[in-house]
Amino acid sequence: MKVMLPSSLFAMMLSVILIIVGKILGSMSPILESEKKSSFECGFDPLSIMRTPFSTRFFLLAVIFLIFDIEIVLLLPILFLWKQKCNLFLIGSLILFLIILLIGVFHEWKEGSLDWAKEF
Repeated sequence: MKVMLPSSLFAMMLSVILIIVGKILGSMSPILESEKKSSFECGFDPLSIMRTPFSTRFFLLAVIFLIFDIEIVLLLPILFLWKQKCNLFLIGSLILFLIILLIGVFHEWKEGSLDWAKEF
């Protein structure tokens, strides 16, 4: 305990000192932000924008696909259990899972997330 307290205090003080020194040295040499973010092309002006805009429609559709794909993977073990034992609990859980899945599909359809050609 006697060794741990000074070591902890030393580590905290060293961390604070390094953070303060980093802030001071970082603000001493201001470099233009546009120069930092621009691409380097051997001294020439860039010919085109390096970062093409990303389609948020595609990203949203990909996330929806992953969500429903994972739900299908969760559905597979129930179908494998169907051959071994078919009881009321298994049927009820399967129907409940499918109803929740259909509600999600209808919600995304109503919201317009599944329409690829529609623009925001």
